[in-house]
Amino acid sequence: MTSSSAPAPASSGAPQSPGLLRRLTARGRDEVHRVSSPLELFFDLCFVVAIAQAGVQLVHAVAGGHAGDGILNYAMQFFAIWWAWMNFTWFASAYDNDDALYRVVTLVQIAGVLVLAAGISRAFQHHDYLVVWLGYLIMRLAMAAQWLRAARSASGAERTMALRYATGVLLCLVGWLGLVLLPGPARPWVFLVMAIVEMCVPLYAEKSYETSWHPHHIAERYGLFTIIVLGETISAATVAVKSAVDEHSALGELLPIAAGGLLIVFSAWWIYFVVPIHGHLRSNGQAFLWGYGHYLIFASAAAIGAGLEVAVEQAVGKTHISTLSASAAVTLPTALYLLTVWGLHARHFKVGITQQLVLPVTALLVICCTFLGHEAVLAAGLVSAAAVATGVTLTARMVGRERAVSAAASAD
Repeated sequence: MTSSSAPAPASSGAPQSPGLLRRLTARGRDEVHRVSSPLELFFDLCFVVAIAQAGVQLVHAVAGGHAGDGILNYAMQFFAIWWAWMNFTWFASAYDNDDALYRVVTLVQIAGVLVLAAGISRAFQHHDYLVVWLGYLIMRLAMAAQWLRAARSASGAERTMALRYATGVLLCLVGWLGLVLLPGPARPWVFLVMAIVEMCVPLYAEKSYETSWHPHHIAERYGLFTIIVLGETISAATVAVKSAVDEHSALGELLPIAAGGLLIVFSAWWIYFVVPIHGHLRSNGQAFLWGYGHYLIFASAAAIGAGLEVAVEQAVGKTHISTLSASAAVTLPTALYLLTVWGLHARHFKVGITQQLVLPVTALLVICCTFLGHEAVLAAGLVSAAAVATGVTLTARMVGRERAVSAAASAD
């Protein structure tokens, strides 16, 4: 998953037709007009089904007063979803040949995530991870098959890299069995250890040979998945508001939550896409940090939707948690999202201390909004929107000064 310093492979052109079976060889980093394929978009859409299931269970846990247990389970389920999505995304960026076998194996991975989604509720409510593990097994066996197929078409260091990936994927599957076989108290430790081991597999596999992923393609894939997750957040919040209005006619209590939620989601979209990140994805360290860091971006973006549902349920009296807890369910993931996007994206493009401080200060103010009672969500939305306006204003002023300086230099 690191960037490649090696020359582009000979087979750098995009596949021309699906075909039945072709050699699975590496694509080049110099391809022009590289965009996401319809299969990749379908893949993303099916993964969001699992994310929605995790969000629903998080809502039930937080609304039921079990926030700690719910957040832990959410983190575990979301890691499985995100890690399988990310592994395929980086593999496809380097090796997608779009033949019939590649498509079939990818559809098997989609089937795996649907099985995983079916087991999320049992994992949350009964700590039964068997179905989740079976879904993960299907996804990861398909991924190992892709790497073995790539190894068959490669030689030398590239073949070694592909075999390391396949071996690492299969060994980790055995490790994840601990979630099924070991007693409850040991499972969080199994998750922590296995998550670290999983993230070390790409580091080990690519230490001698680096895959030829495409920066523009990767940036687009992550951006599209961010849009889909934010869309799921809007959908979840809309359904919650509609249900509450139908059952309670509590429009006065719900309008501030709906308005604040929309402002938060709109601001989240604006802040993520305000800078073109593909130009920054060059070094190995940046590639891993950026790719892995999106776990927090995706998880917090989805959790915002769950938080809005909790806030709606608390406002209409469907849950007995405090207003402070319901507000925190929205403001804390929002603050985490802002800080993570700043750390991975925005800080690389900000000039001067004022621009650098906009998002960290906004995150702090959003956390402070938690204590504003029933107006907390609306206040958090207004603060987020103000951050966008401030960033746009500061950028416009900087561009104006640069143009003035350039014009003066030209006149001289």
